[in-house]
Amino acid sequence: MAGSQNGLVDLLESEKPSTNQKPEKDKVAFFQLIASMYIKYIQILRKLETCYDQIVHPQKRIVLRNVLDGVLGRLLELKQEMVDLECLEYHFFDDILSDLKLTPNDVEMPIPKYFVLEQEKTLRSRQDLMARVLERIGQSDPAKLSSESGMTVEEAVRLIRVHERARQGRLRAKFMREIRLRELKSRMRAAREAPEISEHDAAVRIQKVHSDWTETSIFGPKFRPNQKHLSQSTPPAQFLTSQKSAAQVAHAKAQEERRATQAAHRQEFEQALVSIRNQLMETEGPDMQETMQAQIRQWFIECRDATGKFPDYPEGEQGSAELFKQKSLADLENEINKKDDNKESRLGEASVGSGGGREGARKGGGKGAKKSGGAAKGGKRGKGDDDGDEGLKLKESKFTADIGKASQEYERIWRHRDETDNFQQRFDPELIKEEKRIEVEREVRVQVDELMRQELRGLKMAIDKEKVRKKIKKSGKKKKKTKKGKKSAGKKGRKGKKEKDLTPEATIESLYEELVSNGIIKKVPRVLISDYEGEYNYLGTTLKQANIEPMPSLADVRRTVTELACLPLGSEVVHRSAPLVKSLLLAGPGGVGKRMLVDAVCTETGANLIDLSAENLAGRYPGKDGLRRLMHLVFKVGKALQPSVLFIEDCDMMFRKKAPKGEAPDPKRLKKELPKAMKNIKAEDRILLIGTSRTPWEAEQKPFCALYQRILLIPRPDYASRHLVWRRALARHGGPGGQLLDISALAKATDGNTIGHIKLCCEEVLTPRRLAALQHRPLTTQEFIPAIARREFVHSDEEEAFKRWYERTPMGRRRAKAMAAEAEAAQLGGGGGGGGSGKAGKGQAGKGKGKQKGKRKGKKKGKKAK
Repeated sequence: MAGSQNGLVDLLESEKPSTNQKPEKDKVAFFQLIASMYIKYIQILRKLETCYDQIVHPQKRIVLRNVLDGVLGRLLELKQEMVDLECLEYHFFDDILSDLKLTPNDVEMPIPKYFVLEQEKTLRSRQDLMARVLERIGQSDPAKLSSESGMTVEEAVRLIRVHERARQGRLRAKFMREIRLRELKSRMRAAREAPEISEHDAAVRIQKVHSDWTETSIFGPKFRPNQKHLSQSTPPAQFLTSQKSAAQVAHAKAQEERRATQAAHRQEFEQALVSIRNQLMETEGPDMQETMQAQIRQWFIECRDATGKFPDYPEGEQGSAELFKQKSLADLENEINKKDDNKESRLGEASVGSGGGREGARKGGGKGAKKSGGAAKGGKRGKGDDDGDEGLKLKESKFTADIGKASQEYERIWRHRDETDNFQQRFDPELIKEEKRIEVEREVRVQVDELMRQELRGLKMAIDKEKVRKKIKKSGKKKKKTKKGKKSAGKKGRKGKKEKDLTPEATIESLYEELVSNGIIKKVPRVLISDYEGEYNYLGTTLKQANIEPMPSLADVRRTVTELACLPLGSEVVHRSAPLVKSLLLAGPGGVGKRMLVDAVCTETGANLIDLSAENLAGRYPGKDGLRRLMHLVFKVGKALQPSVLFIEDCDMMFRKKAPKGEAPDPKRLKKELPKAMKNIKAEDRILLIGTSRTPWEAEQKPFCALYQRILLIPRPDYASRHLVWRRALARHGGPGGQLLDISALAKATDGNTIGHIKLCCEEVLTPRRLAALQHRPLTTQEFIPAIARREFVHSDEEEAFKRWYERTPMGRRRAKAMAAEAEAAQLGGGGGGGGSGKAGKGQAGKGKGKQKGKRKGKKKGKKAK
């Protein structure tokens, strides 16, 4: 924790704007600055997440949680700045990692565990409710039901053939066993009839058997672990049964105990908050009330003696707290300066002549203001003309203030605190008293303000009876009028904005059951984002420097999906203030893991999966009224049970000009209703629309890109990712990586295949029967060749089609314009600061056009005057 605190302090100091710091004009240098800060924040986030998961002290966890949310939000802000700067969704940091002496694993984006752990009870109750609904409608096992109902005739014939071959194999094995037994009996019979051997030969045979037995019994246990480590002997049971080691079991047990301790300490802390507050209210509340009343009465007397009348009681939420607020020297100086400014302005107004002179001054002032405004605009342009571009600066962050506040709280309270006596890491009651004392004082002050207002009213009526009564009557009438006016205005304003609730009497649980029973809300398989395996791209920056646009690796896809989907959905604080992402499109060929990423987002954040695909909606909620009810239920349940993910498979079919023939579901059913509903999503609503597409170029470009705010292009895996996927898939399915298995050759042979194809090849070759025979017949590379040949490749033409389509998207057009501007600036300026000079040239051209337009307008006005 101390290391992350030091890193945070350094980062916050570097982010503070200074007067001497000049804006950066070099685009590459500015990106290096943002990227280095981004990587440092990731390292701090990894440390903080580990600390938050392991600390059991409830008050420390609150401080850590505030810092965690702030760091997450700041990371997303830096990500958005890099996207705006480079006009790319993927970024490459291989040169920065080499400079900082870091590996890709050091900057792997973590997903905090509290996203799911803090709503574990809610998720469990929701899963139980879903299980009861599915059991009631006869779908206790959705996966099994879908596999049975989705079986085609070809698959059924293939299954029958497989079982028939297995039956014939069992019969053949039975016949061969009988034949072997007959041969063995005949051999034994022939041996009995053979002549007896000599004593010397018999002794040699006995010695041979005895030496073999002694070697296996004495030296066998010593060499067997080395043989397993070198993959020379791999018993099938090792792969068919997933047994955890003793260290893993102990770690899991310690983790469960730590989570239970965290929950118990949290519950004790929440109970102590209530009990200590009540205790303070009973013991210190009366003394606070008497002290406040004495202070306010003294204020009454002092004002009466100074002005000759009682003062007006301060209104507002704070009430009398403003009177006794301790102000610093800076606040006092600001108040004095404001009073002096007000006096000078009043003297200036008094010196202005009356009548037409005042009106002329006002008119003159108005014209002068307009001119000054024009001069200000001209000044900005002039600055751009003289100095080129103003430079690049970091945008103002919404999270640095929260991070600094939480960091200061840790520094002030916890960093140098001696807790040797608190071995159990329970809450500190003194800190609770400090916080609750302020809350109790605030509540007592509200009560005291009500009493003292009545007392002041009584004092005024006793001294100035008639005046006070008249004022009270007039003020009462005015208040009534204003209240009526506010009510009427409120009614008028609400009529157009408020939407009609189609299910006012239904509960959220009943609506959730309805969507589950209709198959709209589906059960999510447990898939982690780390299961989406891929290697890091080590040549991204090198290719960019050679003017070659690099394709992202699977590790880049995993990080970007984590940033755009997992991190905002998991935290309500982050989602409210971070750059808002309402919709996300995953485009790529079949088998690259688009649906796997959707399941991983739901698993990591505990989100509901609401399937709005055309095939899933076929036959459900028919007609316009049914569609209206469907959209109402989806967004009402999605907002009530946040977070929620709206999933549409093959979303390009919704925006095709012509629907495919021979398909029953209507893919264009949500074409009008869904974009309207997505516009009403606010920052408080943790709802994300995720669409997947294999042929995005077949959809209409403009409405398709208007619905999906962020678009991620997922390419086929490169050689490094294929090598990693082959190694992991073979180990998962039980295939050893011995000398006879060349994984590099398999990775090269599957150039053009996707992750799904590689996993299907492993499942097809590494059957249980083949795994059982590994000890006698090692696995070879040639066994995978037929399975690889049966898979369809992603050809270069299809990959080029994805690239051409992405160039027509809004982000692709922005990227093309930026690259054209950089190329033009490089030709004109010929330097690193080409981006800035290009912008300056545009500014000069724009200004020249503005001057020409101004001259034309002036000529026209002169002609009209003549």
